[in-house]
Order: sequence, then structure tokens, then C-alpha cells
Amino acid sequence: MNKPAIKQVEVQIMSQTYLLACPVDGEEALREAVAKVDAAMCRIRDAGKVKARDRIAVLAALNIAFDAAHRDPALAFRNSSFGTPDGADGGDSAALPAGTEEALRTMVARIDAALSDDDRLL
Repeated sequence: MNKPAIKQVEVQIMSQTYLLACPVDGEEALREAVAKVDAAMCRIRDAGKVKARDRIAVLAALNIAFDAAHRDPALAFRNSSFGTPDGADGGDSAALPAGTEEALRTMVARIDAALSDDDRLL
């Protein structure tokens, strides 16, 4: 079986450069994913409540995974320290399912506790 052709693509996330491998025909999809990750991480950073880059990355990953799982970006942690997703007004236009917001807040608190020593890295 032939392996797909791979190329390296230079991207920036939160002003840091990364060299990533992707299939030759996958550069556009990779750049779209990078733009989504960069926007999510910058939104969290700009909210000013989280300083450590790795914590920002974890929270952004959770935010993106939650959006993908629910296939509705309007549900994305709008009332948390994560900021609002692109295009959302932060209002109550899309209600979270019962118990979801509390579950998310509990999960964020557990992540904060687990990563609490990371603040000293900056």
C-alpha cells in the first residue's frame, strides 16, 4: 500500500511558529484547523484569566472538542472564562442542555487544579 505524500507546513499559533506535517492535498484543511485553534487560544489568552500556554491549549482543545461533539458552536462555553465563540453574542440564543454548564465548570475547575503549578513556567 502506498503512503500518501507528506509535506511540511509552517504555521503560527499565538505568535509561535510550528512546522507541521500534512498530506500534500491536506494543507487547506490543516490551515483551517490551525486558524480555529489559534482563534480559540487567543480568545482564552485575551480574557486574561489564564496565563500558561499549555493550560490555554488544554482549554482551547476542550472548547473545540465540545463544539465538535455538539455540532453547534453557539453552545461553546459562552458563560465560562473561555470567552465567546466567533460570531456568538454571548447571549442566551442557544441554551445548554440541563446540567451541561455545571459539568463544564466542574471539569474546568479540575483542570485548573491539576495544572495549578504551570503558572510558574511563565
